[in-house]
This record gives sequence, structure tokens and C-alpha cells, in this order.
Amino acid sequence: MTLSSRIALSEVDKLDVLRRLDQFRQWRSLDEKRFCLVCGKIITGRQILVEGGTRDNGPLRLSCPTERCNSIPMDWVLPTDEILARVEKMVAKEREAAVTTPVSRGNGGHEHNNGGHNGIASRLREFAFHFKRRS
Repeated sequence: MTLSSRIALSEVDKLDVLRRLDQFRQWRSLDEKRFCLVCGKIITGRQILVEGGTRDNGPLRLSCPTERCNSIPMDWVLPTDEILARVEKMVAKEREAAVTTPVSRGNGGHEHNNGGHNGIASRLREFAFHFKRRS
């Protein structure tokens, strides 16, 4: 499978492409922000990748600029105060979990509890699932 190349567009053309290809939300400027439910990042219209095209690999498509994130416009929501507050809470909980605390064992020894299985990625997936169900 070959990757399609990114297309460099003028600001006017890119805004036009965003408006045509993002059927879920309106774009008034390239500086508008969206929250990616897949990677948990805030992205702007300027950062969004435009790929494909008839000479390269079929129709134009939009994708998240975050490395290894394969989200598309339906995965991007407006970053409301509620969303930003929840993301900040999850990040704070992740920071707390990253601090290792000794846990007492029955044999008198200690082991470290770092909350590894409850990482930020799994929390973001749970958070994203909540919003996808509402759509």
C-alpha cells in the first residue's frame, strides 16, 4: 500500500477544501480548532492534512496531522469548555498515576504501583466513545 502525498494549497483553497469535505462541521477560518477524538489533540484547520487527488491516489481526503493518527472529519469535535475540562482532568489523573507509590505486600516487601494499565490512551478512548455515542 502506498501512501498518498500531501497537497500544498493556498489558504483560500485549503479553506474551500475543508468546507467541501468536512460534512460534519462548518469552517469559517483556518484558525478554527477541533478536538480529535482519536488522538486527543487540539488541531487547527491549518494543520489538517489534505491528501489524494486524481493524479495521486483518488479523491481528496482530510486527515489529522498527528503522527500515527488516522482520524477523519467525523472524529473531530468543537473543543467546548466541557471537552477541554474533561481532557484536563484526564491529563491530571494520568500525571498522578505516573507518580509511583509504594504498595505494601503481605510478605513485608514493597512493589510499585504506577497505574500502567489505565494510561492516557485508554482514558481518551473512553472519553471519545462517550461523544461518538451522542452523535
